Amino acid sequence: MAVPVIVGLVGLGIDSARLYHAHSRLQAATDAAALAGSLQLPFDPDLSKGLVNAAVAEYLGRNMPEAEVVGVVPGTEIRSVRVSARVEVDVLLLGVVGASAKTLTASAAAGFNNLEVVFVIDNSGSMKGSPINETNQAAIDLVELMMPPGAHATVKAAVVPFRGKVHIPDGVDGLPAGCRNADGTWNWDLHEEYTKSKYRYPSGSSLRVSTGTCSSIPRTQALTDDRDVIIAAIRAQDALGAASGTVISEGLKWARHVLTPEPPFTEASDRDDMRKIIILLTDGDTEDGKCGGSYAVSYTPNDYWTNAYYGMLDTTSHCENGGALNNAMLQEAQKAKDAGIEIFSVRFGVSDSTDVALMKAVASSRPGTNDHYFDAPSSYDIGGMFKLIGRQLGWRLLN
Repeated sequence: MAVPVIVGLVGLGIDSARLYHAHSRLQAATDAAALAGSLQLPFDPDLSKGLVNAAVAEYLGRNMPEAEVVGVVPGTEIRSVRVSARVEVDVLLLGVVGASAKTLTASAAAGFNNLEVVFVIDNSGSMKGSPINETNQAAIDLVELMMPPGAHATVKAAVVPFRGKVHIPDGVDGLPAGCRNADGTWNWDLHEEYTKSKYRYPSGSSLRVSTGTCSSIPRTQALTDDRDVIIAAIRAQDALGAASGTVISEGLKWARHVLTPEPPFTEASDRDDMRKIIILLTDGDTEDGKCGGSYAVSYTPNDYWTNAYYGMLDTTSHCENGGALNNAMLQEAQKAKDAGIEIFSVRFGVSDSTDVALMKAVASSRPGTNDHYFDAPSSYDIGGMFKLIGRQLGWRLLN
């Protein structure tokens, strides 16, 4: 009479261990399948093209061939993919006492949540037309992916348009609405010091600085979870107007301010699980027009006299002084990384090896990789690069 009881107890222990191990494998395989599906969300956001389903089936089969997919559905509150799976596990010794095979189930979800993303976009004149239009559409597509209509995901986005300076709204840092110098002081068009004859360049010429070199730069939009507000801010970018310059360090610096909860901007979260992202896109050297390249000139272009360095009476940190603007860009990128911010850099157009190396250095790529650096030779490549960035942003398991 005791033998069946003993066999049952031994079988319970052995089969319980087998079932635990099988369930652990199933959960890991389902997690992997959900993550694989999430990588396809930028290309198949509503799961209508079959890309997500195919990726889920492939990865579940790869990691646990005996399991089967029960369901693949899109998230509702969060842009995500939700996967459920099951597997039949035969019991061994429990069969002696009448037990049968056991069905195990698991579920997982992966997608976009706990994100704060700032688009840092070059608005210099060389971006006008197709480049800025394609950039705007790529950014809007990514916003709509991360923030679906009616969603309650913990996702916010912001925009920092830049040229030779950035445009800050009223009530942010105690200064009037307008542009800022590199030292944080107020900048609006030409500093009166430069009207003196000693600044005329070339010799005998006069400065013909356009008015409105700040107002033509779109204002920085703080983090918001209102997709209509952020989309409107993105659409305001047209790369038109009088402002000149490509001072990337200023875009990175103000993006860091936007993403950290301390003033001047205070909309950012201080949660440890919040992933903070900068997406930087530029088509120019971080310098002014007399430094070389396609838009080089032999004199100081008039509207460059209003940028973030000239505005604080610095007339040497433009091409000379050991590449001060490049150094400032690298320093600001490191400050952002030190604050826990990831940087994705997109290089648009054709660049020399030095500029490519700098943009790779700015990016937060893993050692030995360039996984946070993207190259878009033409304006029509920009959308594809943003989708690839979206793959990395959505590759996260959700509770």
